[in-house]
Amino acid sequence: MEWWRAGEAGQDRRVDADWGAVEGPPPAAGRLLVATPLLGDPHFARTVVYLLEHDGGGTVGVVLNRPSHTPVGQVLPDWHDAVSGPAVVFGGGPVQPDGALCLGELDPGASGIREVVDGVSTVDLDGDVTVIAPIARRLRVFAGHAGWAPGQLVDELAEGAWWVVPGTPDDLFSEHPRTMWRTVLRRQPAPLNLLSTYPPDVTQN
Repeated sequence: MEWWRAGEAGQDRRVDADWGAVEGPPPAAGRLLVATPLLGDPHFARTVVYLLEHDGGGTVGVVLNRPSHTPVGQVLPDWHDAVSGPAVVFGGGPVQPDGALCLGELDPGASGIREVVDGVSTVDLDGDVTVIAPIARRLRVFAGHAGWAPGQLVDELAEGAWWVVPGTPDDLFSEHPRTMWRTVLRRQPAPLNLLSTYPPDVTQN
């Protein structure tokens, strides 16, 4: 599997929207991108993205809250019992959607893994699952990933498309991914915590 490289980034930014300015940290590996209601791209509406890399070469992450209805065992039979629940393939993003990316928390030193950030590593799905599974605390499989060219994400932040907030591996392996957009916002300081109840369609409010 080809791994799209990217790396370090920018500066503190401010998002101006109808609800006022929201200060946030700069994007960095291990942090979350939370789509604002201004983001109209259907690939990313109401998504939460876990950033894996961010630097002058671009940005890479995975969408956390798009679980599919496809069991991992349907496409990767040997790995079904090794992944964390829900044991389905997650839609990681629009880049290389036919490729599978596995992320996990594993004991260090195993072959076929590369640590990315905060103890999270990429896992070679062509590796021996009988070796990986016993040392894996949590695993998740994503179809595709999200990627931004150099400078693209900074531009989108300036346009008010995303908020950057702290993240943890617990977000990456959440057992309740479908409610993550509201859950992540709810734990932020004001005013973001108030926006957790923002309706998907304000005309229906």
